[in-house]
Amino acid sequence: MQIGLAVGDVRGPTTLATVVDQVRQAADSGFATAWASQALGWDALTALAVAGAATDIAVGTAVVPVPQRHPMMLAGQALTVQAAVAGRLTLGVGAGIGAMVSGIFGLPTDRPVQRVREYLSILGPLLRGNSVDHRGETHTAVGAVMIPGGQPAPPVLLAALGPRMLQLAGELTDGTATWMVGPKTLAEHVVPVITKAAADAGKASPRIVAGLPVCVTDTVDDVRARIAEQFALAAQVPEYRATLDREGAAGPQDVAIVGTDTEVAQALTRFEAAGATEFMAAPYGTTAEQNRTISLLAELNHAAER
Repeated sequence: MQIGLAVGDVRGPTTLATVVDQVRQAADSGFATAWASQALGWDALTALAVAGAATDIAVGTAVVPVPQRHPMMLAGQALTVQAAVAGRLTLGVGAGIGAMVSGIFGLPTDRPVQRVREYLSILGPLLRGNSVDHRGETHTAVGAVMIPGGQPAPPVLLAALGPRMLQLAGELTDGTATWMVGPKTLAEHVVPVITKAAADAGKASPRIVAGLPVCVTDTVDDVRARIAEQFALAAQVPEYRATLDREGAAGPQDVAIVGTDTEVAQALTRFEAAGATEFMAAPYGTTAEQNRTISLLAELNHAAER
């Protein structure tokens, strides 16, 4: 299981210069990928284009919500980043949190699987440099996106938690990226469903990127209390609530990886045993806590490579 490092807003408010430094640190420390998540701060793809062009590390989004971005616009943006980072981008996308999509952007959230299916059927050909002529129930797209240097097409991952979305991910993408999902849910639900869907579609075994806050600390209760407060939304919205219930967790504080060096290392082995092919660690806490966490993760990463 490869270990990648989350950068940007998920680690706290940050400047663009700090995002660049975080990506450089990930590269210098030997991590597989630097991952950026799209929220309401920095544009994840733009930040990765700036930071990734200055390093040789693979970069990825985990994830970019797609309802507010037409597939032709996202294809153009993703291929621009692909050109900027010399073919090292993984494009993670998702349907977005329904309450935010409707409440903030005023966009429809009905038929999410149908919407994402049509979106991916447009996005895939565009990323490969082909033209599309799609006039469907939820999307219309006609034309092509030509970005010199944007090939090969970046791999696409789909954030998926429910069975129908996981089946779609296995059928139409290269894998899935999860957030706030524990090892029990991965092993018993995510991995079997997406793996079967990929096999039924005649595709290779999917990439399964598991993302969680990680903190190496001697004050576990304090850190878990802070995580519960900072990520409280995840315990409330249906998209995450169902997965937390499946894991038997009250909230994100119960699935986050928090503990001593030994406890964190043991927790990561459980994710590998559950079928995660990659782990996206989001270092949590103060600068000192994050640096301690990154140091351990780098050691574990190097040990796995030996």
